[in-house]
Amino acid sequence: MSSRAKSVPVDLALQGGGSHGAFTWGVLDRLLEDTSLAIDGVSGTSAGALNAGVLATGWANGGREGARSALRAFWRDVAGAPGCFGQTGSAPAWPVSLPLSAFNLDANPFYAWWQFMARGISPYQFNPFGPNALGEVVRRHVDEAALCQGPLKLFITATAVHSGQPRVFGGEALSIDALLASACLPQLFKAVVIDGEPYWDGGYTGNPALWPLIYGTRTADLLLVKINPLWRPGTPDTAAEIADRVNEITFNAGLVAEMRAIHFVQRLLAEQRVDTGHYKALRLHMVADDEGLAPLQASSKLNTSLVFLEQLHALGRAAAERWLHAHRRDLGRRQTLDVEATFLLPRADPGRD
Repeated sequence: MSSRAKSVPVDLALQGGGSHGAFTWGVLDRLLEDTSLAIDGVSGTSAGALNAGVLATGWANGGREGARSALRAFWRDVAGAPGCFGQTGSAPAWPVSLPLSAFNLDANPFYAWWQFMARGISPYQFNPFGPNALGEVVRRHVDEAALCQGPLKLFITATAVHSGQPRVFGGEALSIDALLASACLPQLFKAVVIDGEPYWDGGYTGNPALWPLIYGTRTADLLLVKINPLWRPGTPDTAAEIADRVNEITFNAGLVAEMRAIHFVQRLLAEQRVDTGHYKALRLHMVADDEGLAPLQASSKLNTSLVFLEQLHALGRAAAERWLHAHRRDLGRRQTLDVEATFLLPRADPGRD
């Protein structure tokens, strides 16, 4: 897209999903090349929060190219630091020609052993004094001043352990600890304590949270980068398959609920049944590649092999390229996400097709 094209403000909502966040890295890498997209607000959860924090740091220090370089450096550092998304390390090198399904770790003996141990031992027991590998990487790549005072409005969601409610960190409340809280899976990491309150992964309550972008920015175009599949064929019948599907459903539940609420308000606005001065007329968009990511199981979210991360990055760039080619001209004009078909209608509905 030419830099002379009309600039259109857009908000980004970034899902989490462990190392699958490298797909979002690829999407952001391509979006940042389009100088006609004026990124305003970014809401992120878990790996989406980490992408948001690194994006904001790079943008504050070097604009678009600074953001692209920062994201590249962050994910390469993740590849060199086993344990960032769990206790499972990755092989130091993989053949480039392997299919994506080869990066699932279910057949890895260490992964199977760790899964067995994790059922009876918490991170407070197996790592009572040890460092947080993810925290060390994040501190090397995130500037807290850029989070709080940079040009991008950030909203980071974590789950308050005591109340079970989401907390969205924004403005001066943003910190590296807030990013780590958003990415704190309790089976892997000890809770992150902020102002005396322990927090777990934000994916339990908002993956990602959309409402902060509704109330915290004036931008009407909201682009969701989705990495967790909403629908899968077949019925899981092994313990691993059941656990994987429960994980996906759990971490999509908050997003589905918000999409249903937004769709309801959109319908009321279209029918002029509510005061348009009190409700934002959102235009929703989505970049995703459910088919491309379908071969991946939950275990692959712990795989931080550089070859794997780069393949996810390539998938993300390709998905963003397809979306820009099909819908860039719709930004600022019309919605391109069919919320009803994507989030409301079950695939088994007669007549859906």
